[in-house]
Amino acid sequence: MALSERQKRILDFINQFSAKRGFPPTIREIGTAVGIPSTSVVNYNLNILQREGYLMRSPEVSRGITLAEQERHGEKTVTVPIVGTIAAGDPIPVPNVEFSPFDYETLTLTSDLIKPQEGLYALHVKGNSMIDALVSDGDLVVMKHQQEARNGEMVAVRLKIEDETTLKHFYLENDRVRLQPANPHMQPIYTHPGNVEVQGKVMMVIRQLN
Repeated sequence: MALSERQKRILDFINQFSAKRGFPPTIREIGTAVGIPSTSVVNYNLNILQREGYLMRSPEVSRGITLAEQERHGEKTVTVPIVGTIAAGDPIPVPNVEFSPFDYETLTLTSDLIKPQEGLYALHVKGNSMIDALVSDGDLVVMKHQQEARNGEMVAVRLKIEDETTLKHFYLENDRVRLQPANPHMQPIYTHPGNVEVQGKVMMVIRQLN
């Protein structure tokens, strides 16, 4: 079956988006790019592309599109749940990181970008305290869930008394913890080690392009 011009545009956009970002677009992003306001129409055309063997889909995943060319070349994918927002600035209240991957929007990354492993999750970044570490407001950070950190690692930390979380470089200094921003205009946070709960380490940053 010959593809329509609309289906060719959809396939070209998925290919370009995936190559540039490292993960596939959502149905809404596809519709915006090719001028289709209805998500059901986009879904209809994706089903045709799947039926004709141009791509594979995981219906329970919002970015669960894999191009057939990627599959033929043996590319493996990693599905990561996006579980909320983290402050790269002043700490903000955020629910504790206890999640099931099926309860959240997800993104799919190729395994050449990140190794498949347990405990991966992603957070939207709010604030600019880590801009010198190339993490800006609106970016996504992919985290690995862990409860300990080495000095200098960029981690998500929950301050227990304040019940707030923040994204900072971690330093244990004798009887205190220094949470260091990567922004010369912002001051570090000092707190007692007992007030700190490490929730995960930054594994990669996905820049959101406007």
